[in-house]
Amino acid sequence: MKRILILVVLVVLAGVAGVVVRSASRGTDLRGLVSHQNVSDVRDEIRQKYELAPGARVELAGLNGPVKIETSDTKIAEVYIERTAPSQEALERRKIIVEADANSLQIRAEKGDCGFFSRFFGSPTKERVTLKLPRQISLYAKGMNGSFVSSDIDGPVEISGVNGRVQIASATGRASFKGINGSIVVGLKKLDLEGVALSGINGNIELQCGANVNADLETKRMNGRVISDLPNVLIDKSKRGSYWARIGNGGSGITANGINGNIRLTRGPELASASQN
Repeated sequence: MKRILILVVLVVLAGVAGVVVRSASRGTDLRGLVSHQNVSDVRDEIRQKYELAPGARVELAGLNGPVKIETSDTKIAEVYIERTAPSQEALERRKIIVEADANSLQIRAEKGDCGFFSRFFGSPTKERVTLKLPRQISLYAKGMNGSFVSSDIDGPVEISGVNGRVQIASATGRASFKGINGSIVVGLKKLDLEGVALSGINGNIELQCGANVNADLETKRMNGRVISDLPNVLIDKSKRGSYWARIGNGGSGITANGINGNIRLTRGPELASASQN
């Protein structure tokens, strides 16, 4: 009887070992498939130049990847977009449309015709966008999946629906940030009557104020604090989730609604050096 029990145990162990080996082999095959699908081995580039008039509207929409904008005293807009995907088919499923005239530059992504499974289960195409633009423009961006970084903008700025960090070195005039899932850093040289609007932000916000910025800050439904590193700033917390602050002599409004993070008032290094000259 003991011999029979020992034989049964040995048979069971052998069966378990066989299952483990087969599972490991299948796991290796699956890992190979996954790693092959994740390799971005197909790429293409878009390089274009346009001449823009002062105050031209620059609009970006639906891009899947980081955006970097460099501005200077020029009339020429230079567009460089690098696209990558695991296959040529995946690359062709997604189109990048660039349209421009003297008064506008539009860069947007559009999905091409494809089947049901390709649309919902296909590997995504990624874009890395670098723009060299005139400083005097109106900048608009929406539906972006990646960080959005820009140097000085001499004009209004509107950014919405971004999944990533947003950083604007300095803005002049109206500024609006809505539906941002990431931190925000924006330099404010001066404000017009429309001021700055922040809403639906999931991340910390840093407002780098110029020496000549005079504004009133009001927050509602805020899960965080208002902190100031600036002199001559009065902060009052009237009730939970609400703050009021006066920057300098007060004036243009800065409104913040639905913020999950802190708001810090600072003097940016470039703005501080400019105020001393």
